[in-house]
Amino acid sequence: MGAVTGSVGGALAAIAGRPRVEEGAEVHAGFTIDGLLPRWVVRPATLEQVSGVLALAWDAGLAVVPHGSGAAQELGVPPAKVDVVLDLRDLDRVVEYNPDDLTITVQAGVTLGTLESWLAARRQFLPLDPPGARARTLGGIAATGASGPLRLRYGTLRDLLLGVRFVQADGVVTWGGARVVKSVSGYDVPKLMVGACGTLGVIGELTLRLHPLPDAEQTWVVPCRDAGAAQDFVLRLLDSTVQPSRVEFLNAAALAACEIAGSAAAVAVSIGTAEAAVRAQGDALGALARAAGSAAGLVAAGFWDRYDAAMAPEEGVRLGVGTLASKVGETVGEIERAVAASLAGAAPTLGGCAPLGSLRASFPGTDPARVKAIVERLRAAVAPAGGSVTIQRAPRDVRRVVDPWGPVEPGPLALMRALKEEFDARRVLNPGRFVGGL
Repeated sequence: MGAVTGSVGGALAAIAGRPRVEEGAEVHAGFTIDGLLPRWVVRPATLEQVSGVLALAWDAGLAVVPHGSGAAQELGVPPAKVDVVLDLRDLDRVVEYNPDDLTITVQAGVTLGTLESWLAARRQFLPLDPPGARARTLGGIAATGASGPLRLRYGTLRDLLLGVRFVQADGVVTWGGARVVKSVSGYDVPKLMVGACGTLGVIGELTLRLHPLPDAEQTWVVPCRDAGAAQDFVLRLLDSTVQPSRVEFLNAAALAACEIAGSAAAVAVSIGTAEAAVRAQGDALGALARAAGSAAGLVAAGFWDRYDAAMAPEEGVRLGVGTLASKVGETVGEIERAVAASLAGAAPTLGGCAPLGSLRASFPGTDPARVKAIVERLRAAVAPAGGSVTIQRAPRDVRRVVDPWGPVEPGPLALMRALKEEFDARRVLNPGRFVGGL
């Protein structure tokens, strides 16, 4: 084994350069994946080096874990083994920027915060705001399919991704979508890559659709007596002429984390457009709130940063719960009851995009049996409406006992298995971490 380890380490050093390879005792504990310390960490500087590393792993039967900011390394099933961590943060260049066309091509290691700074001078932005957005790499956001409140108006990365350049598990560099050089026949490759958790390929470059920054933006919070009243207000808002950028439900715990107290629930509404239109739509929002027996209050600067922090705690369990917009109130109540029943009266922090029925719930919990009881109860509650419950973050022991992804219908699962077989037949990339053990 020592000879094999030495030959692989030397080959990796030959591909990326000795300073870019950590091996054995040199490997930093910050690259531990669910308690497993990789045998090698490689920091490629070019896509060609990524290709070389994957080709070597393909031939040597090594398991490779792509790594960006590390924000989502507790997503999915704990891996059975980790041989190579591929740290992609040095792939951080702008490849091509066409401001007049509102498109940009960047490498996968560029963070959303860095991109935001680059685009500010042109008053353009990429409308993505998943929890912890500014520190996260674009490749990582794509791989995990992460999104936030702005998805209501602008969609997710699947809607903003025009093209992708990625490295297949065998080291072949492939294009899909815009700027196509080579494509994979029959597949919408960019959409396949989004949310696949790096199991089909390592994203190297992304071509993205940008949007102009709104001239003005304001946010109001509408207090509600309970989650049901909040749901009713959201449905009334959607039936109006108001065109919001964000419409988020918050329970009492989320409101307290955002330094807003005094109600059991609330709806936060953000409107971004021309200044006069923001004022006019704000007036319309106020009228809707009064008709519902409430009032729309402007919030202070920094609200969305506080909300972001509330939705992404560093400890405990975070769930993603999908339901119908017409069942948000009912689902919120079930989440709160399930957590209180299993965790001795604990209250979850709850928020999410109410018009889309996309909720996030976080609570302190490390006991696998108690978390399992919560998750199974919620999956049973939302299943009749076609809903889902996924574990977005939890300790390793919890994710070993509870399937983070939940049940998948046989047809879609068979299709996903076929795609994995075509793209990564030797199970090199993140083996076992995705849906159904893919």
